[in-house]
Parts: sequence; C-alpha cells; structure tokens
Amino acid sequence: MRILMPLATLVALAAPAGATPPVPRKAPELTITEPSGAQTLLSSYKGKVVVIEFLHTTCPHCQRASQVFTRLHKELGPRGFQPIGIAFNEGVDPVIVNNFVRQFGADYPIGISPRETVESYLGISVMTRYVVPQIVVIDRKGMIRAQSDPGGTESLQDENSLRNLIDALLKEGATTSNTKKPAPAHRKTS
Repeated sequence: MRILMPLATLVALAAPAGATPPVPRKAPELTITEPSGAQTLLSSYKGKVVVIEFLHTTCPHCQRASQVFTRLHKELGPRGFQPIGIAFNEGVDPVIVNNFVRQFGADYPIGISPRETVESYLGISVMTRYVVPQIVVIDRKGMIRAQSDPGGTESLQDENSLRNLIDALLKEGATTSNTKKPAPAHRKTS
C-alpha cells in the first residue's frame, strides 16, 4: 500500500493539467437558463448539430465568436444547426446578457451558468487555466465531436473551419433532423 500511494500520486501529477476529456463522447446534460428565467435542457436539441460557446460577455474574442455563430446560424440553421451561448463571467446577470445579445446581434439562446457548472461540463479542473471562449461541438446523436483545449483551439474559432465542421456533421445525419422547437426543462423546486 505504501508503494501504491506514491505511485498513484506520480501518475496523477504526470497527467497533463490542461487536458480535456477525449472526444467523441456523450454530451453531458446541461440546463440552459435564459435571462427570462426559462430553462431548456441541452438534450432537447438532440437531432440538431449544436455548438456551445462558453463565454464571458466582456471578452472581445467571445463577442466576435457570437457574431460568427449568428452568421452561421442564419446560413446553416435551416439545415439543423443550433448555436447556444453560456455566459459565466463573474457578476453576469440577465441585464448584462440581454445587453450582450442586443449589442452583438446574437439570434440564438444565450444563458447564464455558474463557473463551477461550466468547468464540470468541460471536464476541466478548477485549477486549470483556460481561455474563453471555450467551444463544444455536438453532433445530431448527442455526441461531443470537438472541444476547445483549455488554451484555445484555433480551428474552433475560425469561421471557415467551423462552417466546414458543422456542414460535415449536418451531412452525417441529414435524414434524422429534428425540426421541433425544444421543450422547456422542468423547473427545479427546492
């Protein structure tokens, strides 16, 4: 036992601190809480290709990414593409998110989530340094197919690369498209 503990510690320290979980993998459930208080479950978008932008409303890269996702949504939305934004910067509230949506023209849901929920969803440690936006791409079957590295992934912030990835995923499951509007999540009562 004395040998195993130091060995386990050594293995844990050898693992890359900024590593993200492998892809593809099943997308964990996520509740999107919009500024209005309406809640939608991520799973209600199954059948669509979903890109989640985990963002800070004050981040210039996040602001640009939101404009890119709005353009891609206009172009690819009719084929089954759905962007979602999750704001998690400190002090973010419904007024800030509504101002962000208005200022940057986002035409898709942008919710609010605590930082801990975002880090858990991304599979990164609270000790990991990471940049925003963090991007997650989910296929029609609910599988995460791409995710930003903590330090950022250039191809997931480049409009043409994103368009090509989304287009390829849309073509994979075009016959199983879900055109229904997602149902609201059941509200949790305490």
